[in-house]
Amino acid sequence: MGYIPPLENRIVVTQENFLATLGNGVDSTKEYFLDGKINTGATVIEVPATGINIAGYNFDTSGLYSLEDNYTMFVSEVGGSGNFIGKDYEISVVGVNSKVYDLVDVSGFNAFEFARINYINCTSLGEIDGYRQGLESGTGRYGGSPSLTLTGAWMGGYVLTTINGFSMSDVTTEPIFKAGLAFVMQGRFRTNMNVNLGALQPFVDFAPVNFPNPSTLQLNQMQVARGGVVDPSDTNITPNISYSDVSCQWNQNKGIRNTFVGAKSVITTEIETVIATAGVPVPILGTQSASDLQHFDNPANGQLRLIGNNPVEFTVSWDFVLEGRENNDYRIDLCIDRGGVKEIAHSQIRVINNLQGGRDVAYFTGSTHEELFKDDFTYWEVTNLSDTRNCTLELDSDWIIDHR
Repeated sequence: MGYIPPLENRIVVTQENFLATLGNGVDSTKEYFLDGKINTGATVIEVPATGINIAGYNFDTSGLYSLEDNYTMFVSEVGGSGNFIGKDYEISVVGVNSKVYDLVDVSGFNAFEFARINYINCTSLGEIDGYRQGLESGTGRYGGSPSLTLTGAWMGGYVLTTINGFSMSDVTTEPIFKAGLAFVMQGRFRTNMNVNLGALQPFVDFAPVNFPNPSTLQLNQMQVARGGVVDPSDTNITPNISYSDVSCQWNQNKGIRNTFVGAKSVITTEIETVIATAGVPVPILGTQSASDLQHFDNPANGQLRLIGNNPVEFTVSWDFVLEGRENNDYRIDLCIDRGGVKEIAHSQIRVINNLQGGRDVAYFTGSTHEELFKDDFTYWEVTNLSDTRNCTLELDSDWIIDHR
């Protein structure tokens, strides 16, 4: 077998040479390879503006750990740090008031990306400030109170896939992911984490203000337990934000609530609708009570408005009882207002039945599909096609919008 030259762009880090390599100024053009479990002691690793790249054999064989109190393992150099890329090792920082990261992006355009990294019994993961994006794949949080604080303005997002969190502290009140000072994420925060929380531990303490764009806090296919118990009614899992907030898109989860974009409106007070001219539509009157508003609001009586931006395809179903003049033909129209321009999404015509006891009604039931875009609102109008006899939409008549 011929001579194989050493890899020129890899620096092998051992316990013996740690202070002379990672502990003595990082060369951003090199990959630092962890040959074993290395005690960093009280030595801080400074991440330069040009970034750092660390790799190992795997998280069982390679790692960095410290037992020191009041210690931070990774900090930014003066002015900020660049890309932080890591794979195939473990980190354990267990000292009192100690943490793994205290990083500020030098430009707001860098990435914080990890694959197959485990955090073991960490006191805190620390703080990441103003990075463009984060990415984790195959990472784990085991033991301790591994809270990661996201701070400042993030131009992109943070995606965490196939990650676990188990054996958490039962005394910590720090969330797995925490909103720091002025935290705003323009992109999406998405995860499918499988986590068993400590007794007092939230998963996230994010609030709607942290996600200004609709549907960007995406908790999908998660499994969340606390002390091994799955309880979607546990309000301390996400104490400051709800599945129904416009920031949220939570789907196919076990242990937390899911987002079902849509709304419902029910007639709670009957009011006669005046028909001034035969064949001319008018809004249906009657007090309508809106409920289960998820990414919808109720800007005016009888109106349901989409305030999110995903999805745009909806199913509308209705169950109306309309009282009017016997043998008159009435038409109801499902209307969409797009910036002041009315569109008719669906129409239905029924004749008023002459029923026993003087109660003359028609039954309007059905479903249809419509497309709604942000700030479109939808409502109902009625037309007497026969003459000018008034009508009344009866109590408990309702309609529902649901995403397709």
